[in-house]
Order: sequence, then structure tokens, then C-alpha cells
Amino acid sequence: MSTVSTSRKVSGHDWRTRLLLLGPAFVAAIAYVDPGNVAANLTAGARFGYLLVWVLVLANLMAVLVQYQSAKLGLATGKSLPEILGERLRDRPRRLFWLQAETVAGATDMAEVIGGAVALYLLFGVPLLLGGVIIGVASMLLLVLQSSRGQRSFETAIMILLAVIAVGFVAGLFVSPPDAGGVVSGLIPRFQGSETVLLAAGMLGATVMPHAIYLHSALARDRHGFSADAAVRRGLIRATRYDVVGALLIAGIVNISMLLLAASSLQGVAGTDTIEGAHAAISTALGPVVGVVFAVGLLASGLASTSVGSYAGAAIMGGLLKVKIPLLARRVITLVPALVVLGLGVEPTLALVLSQVLLSFGIPFALIPLIRLTGAREVMGSHVDSMPIRIAGWSSAVLIVGLNGVLIWLTFTGQG
Repeated sequence: MSTVSTSRKVSGHDWRTRLLLLGPAFVAAIAYVDPGNVAANLTAGARFGYLLVWVLVLANLMAVLVQYQSAKLGLATGKSLPEILGERLRDRPRRLFWLQAETVAGATDMAEVIGGAVALYLLFGVPLLLGGVIIGVASMLLLVLQSSRGQRSFETAIMILLAVIAVGFVAGLFVSPPDAGGVVSGLIPRFQGSETVLLAAGMLGATVMPHAIYLHSALARDRHGFSADAAVRRGLIRATRYDVVGALLIAGIVNISMLLLAASSLQGVAGTDTIEGAHAAISTALGPVVGVVFAVGLLASGLASTSVGSYAGAAIMGGLLKVKIPLLARRVITLVPALVVLGLGVEPTLALVLSQVLLSFGIPFALIPLIRLTGAREVMGSHVDSMPIRIAGWSSAVLIVGLNGVLIWLTFTGQG
């Protein structure tokens, strides 16, 4: 089905066709339910109960806006965010920009491999280093699917893994339902000391992730192509709203479920500051079946997110350096740092938390250019952001960058 004919059906409210257009946002949404999110959300719920529910609600609302902006940029211009930046930056700034973007993509990938390795250890007792190798090989198979069968097949595989993730992290709530009053009170924005500020910033940093911002523009463009017809582009952009809202609604439910599960079952339990400890506590409090389902969800999270991370890294390199290497070769190269960390015996949850701190440095570099570009008529044409969207975008940027600045400051000053 061509882009033009599809878009005409979309503009005519053909819901069946709109369903066929779903996919790119579900791939990007994997970044919002990766092992870094698991570590941050479980810690927040176990230590402070329902206090920080509002952070996840706010973060997910901002994520919807940011990912929609990224997808719209790709559809309106026919270029990804890295490609546009690569064209606008001079050689030296462009290489430096690529270096920071590649660094945060690598930190993301490392966290995801580690999370998958932890899941294999919890499920089967596989040593962490061997588990990292297995996750790397399995992610290569997913990337082979993308290379040989096309993006649609890759999207389908990722959507299946997202469904597994959702079941894995939501199932425990049916065994241990959260306190309704606690959930409602958690919607009131507030902190309790510097540690909650640190956790809130970490949760936000684990939600709005730089590599997902870079990637979504490429995913939407690669899936739907580019048309010179403004009406066609409007149809695709309209359909993309459903894609983004649906995908990030699922991701938001999963994230909030992690926190609610920890708040209802793990609050005050010793040892829940690590994923292994939280898994043990969940198994003890809710039964071994729930513990296994949780670990399976973590495994799917690590496997899906590391595959998507490799895809994002390739989009970043291709756009900024105009260099393309095979996805499988890139997967092998980027697997090395994670295996080194696992081989050195670094505590996995600590490595995940530190990776989120590193990611915080990269958020402004991805977010601010995105909002500037989507607000520029010379770039977007008739698809330029409206004034309310610009205000919402810049407000989100200020809040995200500000909280991540607090995260970095508190981390390096040893407070919280």
C-alpha cells in the first residue's frame, strides 16, 4: 500500500488503515520501560510508597508531547533529527555532538544488556557475564529480523515483547492491589527531602530518554516515507497521534504499575534497593509465580530495549557522521562495554542508576533542538507547532532539564 493512498484513507477516517499505520511509536516506547525504569520506579515505591506517583504521570504526559514532536519532524521534513542537525552543524561541532549522542546511546545500551542479564540470573541462575552474552546474541536475532524482513516485522516483534513487559509488571497488582487513597494522594506534587528530589529526577531521566527522541523521527520517516503533498503529510501526522498516545499510554501504565507494586508490597522491606532484592521480596510477598512473571517482564524489557538502542545508535551515526555500518557489527561493538562492566563484577543496579545519571547529560542536546526545529516555519512549513504546543514544549524542556540538573548536582555532591 503506497504512502499516498494510505494517507488518503487515513484522512477519510479509515480506522482499519490507521491500525495498519501503528508501530513506530511502539518501538520508541520500549525506551520508556527499560531496566533503568525498573530500577528507578521500584526504588521510589519501596522507599516512599505512593509519594512520587505524580512524577510518572507528569513524565508520561511530557513523553507523549516529545515523541509526537519527533515523529512529526520526520514526517514533515522527510529527515530524522540527527540528519537535520548533521546538515546544520559545522564539522567540529557536528563530531562533538555525535560523540555525546553516541555516549548516551551507549550508556542506554549498557543498562539494557545488564537488565536482561539480571533477568536471566533471576530466572535460571545464569552468571551475569554469560547472561549479557546471551542477551547480545538474542538482540542480534531481532536486528536480523529488521534487516531481512523489514521494519514492519521488527515493529511486530517489539510490540509482542511490549505486551510481555506489560503483563510482567502489571500482573502483581492483581495479587496485591494498591491502596486507592494512597494512589490519589500520590497525584499531589510534593517532595520529602533531597532523596525524593534525586529519585524524581532519576525517574524523569529514565522516562524521557535522548536516544528515543533521535530515533522516533527516523522510525516515522522510514516507515511512512515523505510526500510533497501537504494533505498526505497531514494524514500521516494525524495517524501518528494515535500511535504515540496508544504506545505511551501502555508504557505509562507499566511504569506506574511498577511503582504501585513496590508501594503496596515492598515498602519498608529491607534489600529492595536492588532489582534482585526487589524480585526476592516480590516472590516472598506475592508468591513465586508472580516473581517469575516479573522476571520474564524484565527479560523482555532488556531484550527489546537493547535491540531498539542499537537501532537508535545507527540512526545517530548515519545522520551526524553520514557513516553507516551494519546493525549487527554495531551490536557487537556496543556490547563490549556492558560485558566489561558485568565481567568486573560491578553491582548491576548501581550500574543502572549511574547510566541514568549519564543519560541526564544528553537530554538537553536532543530535546532543545527538537523543540526549536518543530517551532520553525522554515523547517516545518504548514506543520509548524502552534503557540500552545510551543509553550508546552518549552515548559517541558525547562522542567526536564532542570530536574536532571538537580539529579546531576545531588549525585556529585553526595546529597540525598
